[in-house]
Amino acid sequence: MAHCGTLKGTPISEAAEDIRGSKLYGGNDEKLGKIDDVIFDHSTGLIRYVVVDTGGWLKTKAFIVPTDRLRASSKHKDDFETDLSKQQIESFPSYNESDLESEERWRNYERGYRSKWEANPVMHRAETDRNITPTTPQMPGNSPSARAAEATHGWATGTESAAIDPGADTAEVEAAASTTDRVVPAGTDSVVIGVSAVGISGRWDTFQSRLRERRKQAVAGCKTCTGESPAKRGSESTDTLRKAV
Repeated sequence: MAHCGTLKGTPISEAAEDIRGSKLYGGNDEKLGKIDDVIFDHSTGLIRYVVVDTGGWLKTKAFIVPTDRLRASSKHKDDFETDLSKQQIESFPSYNESDLESEERWRNYERGYRSKWEANPVMHRAETDRNITPTTPQMPGNSPSARAAEATHGWATGTESAAIDPGADTAEVEAAASTTDRVVPAGTDSVVIGVSAVGISGRWDTFQSRLRERRKQAVAGCKTCTGESPAKRGSESTDTLRKAV
């Protein structure tokens, strides 16, 4: 498992390119806070979450948002938005940066965090009102489309056959056998949170590129990176780090 950490103020790009300091808005254009930091994979430089400073309205002062739940704000230039309300955020487990120091603690935190995404927020595709959180008919084996997909692809269905419901709508059966751009496909019983995102905005993509280019500089002080011993990190010369910049 790759180790993740925060930037902690490490300079990565020019101020105009830095997403830190940008505001984050939720549903109904509700201001949730500002992006204070990012949590990124030390082995790749890919951003997994943004850390949002709430300015005091949240008891724990900060919370995190997966990058693939962000998009450029449609109303505020250089800012971002997400499908979250303050009430939903308050239901998330408390974020503590110190958890990142232990792979086990961070793994446990992510597990609890993801379970809240599955149980509480009713998420929608950007710019639409389409619910992407699976409903009861969309659970495994419950819909004609799920059974059609099982039959088409030869998936196992336990002790029952994968016969298609004769009464199923033709369009639904055809759709089951085709690819889909749904974030959570029908028949999925959990919300999978992605680990990276591109195309959010030009500013975001530039910042992400700068971070990947300067990854070695950003992780130079990390003592817990998986597969990279302190001796190996210490052997990196100043010239090597300078080239990464």
